[in-house]
Amino acid sequence: MKKENTYPKDSDKKGEISRREFLKAFLGITLTLPEVAVAKNKLFSSPVRTNALRPPGAVPEDIFAGKCVRCGRCAEVCPYHCIEMLDIRHGLYAGTPIIYVDRIPCYLCMECTKVCPTGTLRIIPQEETRMGLAVVDKYRCVSWKGESICRSCYNACPFKDKAIYLDRLRPVVNKDYCAGCGLCTAACPVNPKAINIEPIYSFKVSKM
Repeated sequence: MKKENTYPKDSDKKGEISRREFLKAFLGITLTLPEVAVAKNKLFSSPVRTNALRPPGAVPEDIFAGKCVRCGRCAEVCPYHCIEMLDIRHGLYAGTPIIYVDRIPCYLCMECTKVCPTGTLRIIPQEETRMGLAVVDKYRCVSWKGESICRSCYNACPFKDKAIYLDRLRPVVNKDYCAGCGLCTAACPVNPKAINIEPIYSFKVSKM
């Protein structure tokens, strides 16, 4: 008679559960293995992306989550209510501040940097802020396509003729002066936006 395999499964061991079961219990839902991989990726992936930026003065993203104590003072002091605190769906980054500049841009009042207790948002001059870099999509911009004359991004820029200037009435971004505040993105009337902020500085490796 063939002997049945009686080796215990990981989940059969007393007082132990499998890694997959732990993830299911932690997430509170039933997942397939590919779904578990996606869920884990979300838990540990930075929320910073196009038009989703850290407030001004932020330290590099590789140390941001460890340095921020999630006190919420930056959001509380912001007079424009542009800073949001990420919820539990963002895993490791839950409770950290983010600005969705295509909704409410940063007006560079710099108040958030003054109240940060850990230096996660460093006190820096307004003109040295580098939240990201504005990038013009010439295939969507009506001025670049020659369909109309639009100066919305140029007019909204706090450093006009430096960060954004007009070349034959077409907007051009100067990376040496762009603060990445998103005022241009919020002002753009095109949908999808013809100018967006890319977080090109956020993922530079920290020297700290």
